[in-house]
Amino acid sequence: MRTIGLIGGMSWESTVPYYQIINRVVGARLGGLHSAKIVLYSVEFAEIEAMQREGRWEDSGQVLAGAARAVWRAGADFIVLCTNTMHKVAPQIEAAVDVPLLHIADATAARVKAAGVRRVGLLGTRFTMEQDFYRGRLEARHALTVLTPPDEARALVHGVIYGELCIGRLRPESREGFRQVVDELVGRGAEGVILGCTEIGLLLRPEDAAVPLWDTASIHAEAAADYALGGELPS
Repeated sequence: MRTIGLIGGMSWESTVPYYQIINRVVGARLGGLHSAKIVLYSVEFAEIEAMQREGRWEDSGQVLAGAARAVWRAGADFIVLCTNTMHKVAPQIEAAVDVPLLHIADATAARVKAAGVRRVGLLGTRFTMEQDFYRGRLEARHALTVLTPPDEARALVHGVIYGELCIGRLRPESREGFRQVVDELVGRGAEGVILGCTEIGLLLRPEDAAVPLWDTASIHAEAAADYALGGELPS
């Protein structure tokens, strides 16, 4: 079994499900008392969020590259970054270690394509929805057509993520607001919607939409468990 190097804490609310899902998948596959081999490095998210807000991506990349080196030295055979937004600095992380990074966008795209879908909506932080590091990878590497909400809806989604979900607040009003955002994407032709922030799956459930909702935290954790048990990296 490969040892998983988790870099979490962005936020810790969505890192907890990673640990649970990975171990449940390993337990279900191997039976008995089996569980995953995991090294976890949890960052101080307030520091990372400030760097995001101030556009200090190089600095945040250095922090996460240091975290990657720490779990690698502790025995990790591959790296799992428990966040979508911070995959913006994935190249810095990959350059810091001699083990692979299991990229969350690749794992998600594999699940989308397996469902026969090519036109998807994308929810996430403003960084994820508006910048090219994530949607560009989905489009260029995986030939997906990616739709994002209009500006006002992007502001709503971003605000709920940081103001509520990252601190464990799940409000019915916000769930309804997200449902409306999803409905608008479906009305524009989205055949499914990627929950491109690892906290959104804490709020939205499959029954909240008429199309598939791909929870990137669950997908990423399941892919990590599969690779740990000898599977292939999603490409």
